[in-house]
Amino acid sequence: MKKIVVSLFAILAGSSLAVAADTGCDAFKWPVAREQALFQSAPAAQPGAALTVGQAVDFSLAAVDTVSFEVPPDRAPAAGTFGATASVTVPPDGELQFSLSDEAWIDVVQDGRAVKLAAFSGVKTCPGIRKSVRFKLSAGPATVQLSGARKADLKVAVLTPE
Repeated sequence: MKKIVVSLFAILAGSSLAVAADTGCDAFKWPVAREQALFQSAPAAQPGAALTVGQAVDFSLAAVDTVSFEVPPDRAPAAGTFGATASVTVPPDGELQFSLSDEAWIDVVQDGRAVKLAAFSGVKTCPGIRKSVRFKLSAGPATVQLSGARKADLKVAVLTPE
């Protein structure tokens, strides 16, 4: 009888783990394993930092009403939220993927204009990562604007899409 109970428990536990995986990080439209690995050892960064493609940082954000954005955020940030700006050099292929650890709005600005995002994926059930967005950009400098974060810290990964 004990073998049957243990076997039934093992089957049920395996099923619940599979369901949990399907509703967690696997629910993103693309893999986020690289971001999860980078977030574990992301170095601290202050607003105005230069982001590097292939790396992640752990931003200390400022009160959003103290941040000087190059262009107004596409979504007006609520009072009492946090934000930052950063720079990034876009590689020649031009497509970048930004992944955020928590709720926040992200705009990418080039040539004085906010660039429309090319793709979005967000999941509330993936531990340590909330959203991932892709932008098609021109090679060269760009400004990343983060706003509307509810907490004063936010991890950001900058990658080329897989």
